[in-house]
Amino acid sequence: MNYQWYPGHMTKARRMMEENIKLIDLVIEVVDSRIPMSSRNPDIDNLAKNKARIILLNKSDLSDESANKQWIEYFTSKGFFVLKINSKTGMGIKQMNATVAEACKEKIERDKRKGILNRPVRAMVVGIPNVGKSTFINAYAGKACTKTGNKPGVTKGKQWIRLNKNVELLDTPGILWPKFEDQAVGLRLAMIGSMNDEVLNIEELAFDTAGFIKENYPGCLAQRYNIDESKEILEIMNDIAGKRGCLKKGAEVDYEKLAGIILDDFRSGRIGQFTLERPDNSQ
Repeated sequence: MNYQWYPGHMTKARRMMEENIKLIDLVIEVVDSRIPMSSRNPDIDNLAKNKARIILLNKSDLSDESANKQWIEYFTSKGFFVLKINSKTGMGIKQMNATVAEACKEKIERDKRKGILNRPVRAMVVGIPNVGKSTFINAYAGKACTKTGNKPGVTKGKQWIRLNKNVELLDTPGILWPKFEDQAVGLRLAMIGSMNDEVLNIEELAFDTAGFIKENYPGCLAQRYNIDESKEILEIMNDIAGKRGCLKKGAEVDYEKLAGIILDDFRSGRIGQFTLERPDNSQ
């Protein structure tokens, strides 16, 4: 399969971010903890130069805990502040205020020296589709999410959301799509469901996904589906089909139905907690 995004979206989002970045103290980047590098847009590093940076490893309940630790160490070594979160359950959200204060320590101290007290940090949340950006914003804001109106010097129509007394969020950060030439990045995005399944060959994708699990997390397929994992991947898939009733008339395997089951189980964490890339093999 050939994986491709739509550059028009990316151009519009980039322009929006370029227009607004000068108003921002902090860029909060939400990534999917299963593919922390593949779910980033490399343009963000250039657009957010000289800004405080936080990377949020979201959906960390679905990723490999040992890999989470590796990615936290990796991004920290690059100068980012990093938090492992689960926006759906709220795990890690309580640490946000302290992390924002630490990331913007220099800015806050600079304000104090100028006699500016209690000016909220202005933040922008960025992230590609399906990393949980909106869910994070809602979880962080809670019920205290109120618009504070137009600010001096801000283009008319731009609105700020007061997340709490210390942080305000620009509510139109736009969406940045990943830019990739490596098709392996596209495959990872497809595996976790960040691309539209309707434009993909999901049967081929399910085979690739099962093959990844067999190679990198041996025993997980056997435990989930009660099958012999020592066989070749085609035999494994056929065995899973038999166990899950994915058969047509004449005992022919219904690969489309099988693909749907495997991809759904994989993406929901029912087969196990998986990370598709590590810092040492994602560069």
